[in-house]
Amino acid sequence: MVAKSSAAIIGFAIMFVALHSHGQLFVSDPRPKFESGYAPVNGLKLYYEIHGVADPRSPPLVLLHGGGSTIDTSFGKVIEQLAKNRQVIAFDQQGHGRTADIVDRPFSFERSANDAVELIRYLKIPRADFAGFSNGGHIALDIGIHHPAAVRKLVIISAMFKRDGADPQFWDGFRGVKLETMPAELKDEYLKVSPHPEQLQSFFDKSVKRMLDFKDWTTQDICSINAPTLVIAGDADIVRPEHAVEMFRLLPHARLAILPNTDHMQIMTRSDLQVPMIEEFLNAGELK
Repeated sequence: MVAKSSAAIIGFAIMFVALHSHGQLFVSDPRPKFESGYAPVNGLKLYYEIHGVADPRSPPLVLLHGGGSTIDTSFGKVIEQLAKNRQVIAFDQQGHGRTADIVDRPFSFERSANDAVELIRYLKIPRADFAGFSNGGHIALDIGIHHPAAVRKLVIISAMFKRDGADPQFWDGFRGVKLETMPAELKDEYLKVSPHPEQLQSFFDKSVKRMLDFKDWTTQDICSINAPTLVIAGDADIVRPEHAVEMFRLLPHARLAILPNTDHMQIMTRSDLQVPMIEEFLNAGELK
């Protein structure tokens, strides 16, 4: 059993894991060029990127990053590979990365799901595939439940639909946690790219509160998701493999992958497994 002080550091690190105008090209980034911009969404100026080329045979793939993270810290190892054969859209959520916060608007999965759907509407995309990692997976679940018309397929990576999907020590780790426990690489990234780096403490507090306020989705909620869904977890993940199986069993049209020798900190670095698996799932029954 993990001691509570250690659990605080581990729990917060895991939550934060992953490490200007419309049409502007982001040329200073070391990655290949991509389109980027800021979309007026629900009172936010939502920073987004568009990688790859649109394919008329399938909708774009929208990536939803983890809590306390950014596009790069969650998906830097996979985004260009995923964009080789399809268009990929990613955005920094409220208060994360290059998207400024709304001070009096708490972070929530429901609000971020609404933001994601409004973004694709702004980009004139009627329906998309969504892949979410960790807290991004919780956002993807909410999109599947509350915005089914916007979804073709879902990929849920290292996410849970109820609190008992993780051990009690994980949740205990968020109580009384301090800014000093935030991983240095994520703190540095926030200070580097945020339009308001002076809001780091507020960002930290709101991120912790979102997890402390985590509410279960019901069995009926998960059963209502009709979109084909790929559930991915590591065999040493924070999300228990048994919980991933439970979610897989409840979803009407689901596939399951448990990655061997993989924990929550490693799962988005396993591009050798993730990318072919996601591509095969998204292409099945669509691309010839």
